[in-house]
Amino acid sequence: MKYTLHQLEIFNKVNELQSVTKASEELFLTQPAVSMQLKNFQDQFQMPLFEVVGRRIYITEFGKEIALAAENILNEVNAINYKALSFHGELAGKLKIAIVSTAKYVMPYFLTDFINQHKSVDLFMDVTNKAEVVRSLENNEIDFAMVSTIPKHLKINRIQLMENKLYLVGGKQFKSTGNYLSNKEFEQLPLIYREQGSATRKKMEYFLSSNKISIYKKMELKSNEAVKQAIIAGLGYSIMPLIGIKNELKNGDLQVIPVKKLPMTTDWNLIWLKSKNLSSIAKSFIVNINENKDDIIKSKFNWFDEYL
Repeated sequence: MKYTLHQLEIFNKVNELQSVTKASEELFLTQPAVSMQLKNFQDQFQMPLFEVVGRRIYITEFGKEIALAAENILNEVNAINYKALSFHGELAGKLKIAIVSTAKYVMPYFLTDFINQHKSVDLFMDVTNKAEVVRSLENNEIDFAMVSTIPKHLKINRIQLMENKLYLVGGKQFKSTGNYLSNKEFEQLPLIYREQGSATRKKMEYFLSSNKISIYKKMELKSNEAVKQAIIAGLGYSIMPLIGIKNELKNGDLQVIPVKKLPMTTDWNLIWLKSKNLSSIAKSFIVNINENKDDIIKSKFNWFDEYL
């Protein structure tokens, strides 16, 4: 057999994503190039690695065993590369971070300088829901997590990064008088909620219950982007983080509606397990964050000041 590391990488990615199209996108290759390498790889085995049914690709049990072996081989190769770079004094290896979906508007700005300074550091960032972020942290699958609500059942260290402000947001169809919205007016609005377990949803429910605001009609959507698009389309209103709607506020698709006792403010936190045996990369990242976070907040998020 004369399969290449490139073929192992392609097959491993196809197995991971269950899609030739998605694998080609992530690997920055054309779909025909991925298909050709996949065929060349398959030709070296007597048993099928995958089956194509309709337009979907299914990895066989044998294929899954080969994919696991391929992943192990690629990890070992990466380890060799990292060791060689480290021997020459470079910071090299993986930095694994899991963040809640709204944090994707924040975390990249705290990563850019660090990743650009250390070209041999590979970043793996999972953008998912809060439950999955906490699970990844608890199972020691990641170095860091970014959340606005600290998981109370875990012993963690944290760096407080910046404020997370939540406002009532509506589309351009809302005719604002410039006055605070009364509770009676609030109760007439169809409200859009995030999914159960979302920190944003918990803050929204707390605001409504503490101010004794009854619900006229509500919808539930599973991402900040989905909520945003629903508001723009005129489906309803929501209490949501300011951080995710900068461009929509600027172009007039969304507007902040003044309500007494809003905004509610939480904090974005970079957290990690106290028991975590931090790598040299993770330790360097903590130093970088502590040294640069104030400058990053000042230069990248000064537009917050328009909404006090």
